[in-house]
Amino acid sequence: MPRLAQVFAPRDRVYFELFEEAGRNILRAAGLLDEMLTGFPDSKQLAQEILACEHEGDRITHDIIDRLNHTFVTPIDREDILALASALDDIVDFTEEVADYLGLYKIEAPMDQAIRLAGVLRAAAGLISEAIPRLRGFRDISHYTVEINRLENEGDRITREAVASLFDGGIDPMVVIRWKDLFERLEAAIDATERVANILEGIVIKNS
Repeated sequence: MPRLAQVFAPRDRVYFELFEEAGRNILRAAGLLDEMLTGFPDSKQLAQEILACEHEGDRITHDIIDRLNHTFVTPIDREDILALASALDDIVDFTEEVADYLGLYKIEAPMDQAIRLAGVLRAAAGLISEAIPRLRGFRDISHYTVEINRLENEGDRITREAVASLFDGGIDPMVVIRWKDLFERLEAAIDATERVANILEGIVIKNS
């Protein structure tokens, strides 16, 4: 039996290491976006660093899928590995889209709600990054999922407030369209953190 454990352990470690790497990458991307919006427009150059995080996220996802294609035995169900890898990648993708749109839409100054949403995303990303290592022992993560759910609800509330403010005060229709896009991407990134939390919780429950 110990010999079997030795055979499976390296495979276990690699998957968990890749997920933890993805968690750190998400936190870095969200932190950079928060910094970018807070210091905008002087912080425009951070978009390139966020793009690098997006490329790193793609690389991690590719490594996970490549390993799946060459591994018969996995530490958790294959569909859970794929779902988690995809949801983690979504967070960075949406985060990078926000940074990209700020430049494409020639935004001159961020709306207050965008800065607040970036703060919510950064907080949720931090919790994801902390929760992922608990997968190694399938330890309880309910504290993290409850808090991420609370942050997601807060993000929804801020987004509704932000979109309502766009239609209140005769703002240029093109500005409304641009900011609506940005708010939708920020909300999508925050929603993706809740999706990751739910997948993590499902994996822990299934394997504990």
